[in-house]
Amino acid sequence: MKQEIKPEDSSRSQAFCLWMTSPMPMVTLTKTFDITRLVKYSRRKGLKLNMLLCWCIVKAAAGVKEFYTLPEGGKLFVYDCLAVNVIVNNVKGGINSCDIPYIGDFESFSVDYNELTEKVKQSCDSVMRDDCMVVGTSAMVATEIDTIVNQYTDKFSNPMVMWGKYRKRWLKTLLPISFQFHHVQMDGGHAAQFLESLQQTINEI
Repeated sequence: MKQEIKPEDSSRSQAFCLWMTSPMPMVTLTKTFDITRLVKYSRRKGLKLNMLLCWCIVKAAAGVKEFYTLPEGGKLFVYDCLAVNVIVNNVKGGINSCDIPYIGDFESFSVDYNELTEKVKQSCDSVMRDDCMVVGTSAMVATEIDTIVNQYTDKFSNPMVMWGKYRKRWLKTLLPISFQFHHVQMDGGHAAQFLESLQQTINEI
């Protein structure tokens, strides 16, 4: 569920005053992750690496309360649920968006991911969840990428997690991941907490 709240009654009151009218309120942090365990688990279980990454991302986000608040259209909203967005290549050669809800259960998430992305792929129709705060993702695996800074539009202030092709380094598999967020939604410390939690979630898969 989505509910408007008064910025002055929230923990983001000062940030709202400082950054809501900023022409560029987005901040991007990049961290190189060790995804060795995730890649091995993907191969052993026959699971899509992208699905596993999306699970880890939304699970880590669920542990940071700032993810449940989002500025939109000059207002501040609070949500009671999260979802992760996946860009799907459809059968017509284009792309569509697909939002997969987070309910805290990996098996259910895996089923939803496969069913929803396949539905979007075949129908060429996006599946959107307006009732959830959506963490966007974008995987550009055709090449290795050091960092990504996304465009900003006031029509879309959701956080974005982006990456390219992973890198084999001796006994490790490394992946630089860029995390872009709206400064009204969270501060750098919250973003750093999320990135640390993401690595821990990957390690514990």
